Amino acid sequence: MVARRILQLRRAVRTDTDRLRSKTIRRLEDLFDLASSFAQGHVKWQSIGGKSERVTVKQRQMWARIAAYIAQIMDTIANRVDERQIDKDLAELEKIVNEATAKNSASRFEEADGQEARLSEASG
Repeated sequence: MVARRILQLRRAVRTDTDRLRSKTIRRLEDLFDLASSFAQGHVKWQSIGGKSERVTVKQRQMWARIAAYIAQIMDTIANRVDERQIDKDLAELEKIVNEATAKNSASRFEEADGQEARLSEASG
């Protein structure tokens, strides 16, 4: 019963993590596209403080760095989300629960054998 609940929890974490990862990556892709547009010169003007100003070469360089950093974040989210660690932790928990259940079952069998032996000695 406990092992089944742990398995259900592992599945829920995996599903929720995948959904969150996908949503975050989509939003980061939008930001990446915008930063890339600035960096590549597709956007010639930007609004700063309500005024339109021409995007300078230095600002384009800054946007290129921002786009690169966004790409790194996307890579990290896509490949190294804590889901793996959570899954490992839950697998270890499941293993421990299974061992405890097996030991508990073995103890019950030993207790039953001991009770049978006492009963046969008492009746014998």
